[in-house]
Amino acid sequence: MAVVVRAGAAPLWWPGVCAAGIGLLVPGLTGRRIGVLAGAALFVVAAAVVARWRRGRYRALARTTARAGKHDILQDRAVTARNWRRGHRWWLLLAFLAAVGTAFAVPAAGGLLLAGCGAGLWLKAAWIGRLEQADDVLLWVRVDWLRGGAGAPAGRTVKSYRTTGIAAGDAAPGGARRTPALV
Repeated sequence: MAVVVRAGAAPLWWPGVCAAGIGLLVPGLTGRRIGVLAGAALFVVAAAVVARWRRGRYRALARTTARAGKHDILQDRAVTARNWRRGHRWWLLLAFLAAVGTAFAVPAAGGLLLAGCGAGLWLKAAWIGRLEQADDVLLWVRVDWLRGGAGAPAGRTVKSYRTTGIAAGDAAPGGARRTPALV
């Protein structure tokens, strides 16, 4: 489940950093200094808001987990990330273009806002990873509940999470790629 949250972090972070860099090339209406200061404030606010958004819903769903059954379909990490990115590719492109477009008014601010949203998703995935490690389980969302561009891991269609042991699948707690164990 943290994989779905983490899947959007990089596609928001890197275009945001690129848009902020492009924004520094344009003097803009407010000037670079004001644009960067406003962007820094937007980065911090966006990261905090995205990281804290719907935490109560995530906690409530984590409390009502059920053990993954024989008939539950659980996806690999790479498939989940690819599905999320494919489902949101046009929104990501529009967000990047909007961030670059705002550079003509407030340089770098739109890009830093986009990067702040990506950083907030990474923070949220890390928080979910701590929840998973505390209970020594991995939280999963059934694939059929993630339809429509890979869906939302705490959306209306999600009734509860499924759990497996910490060693199941190819994802570590928090949605990170599992590193092979050295023997």
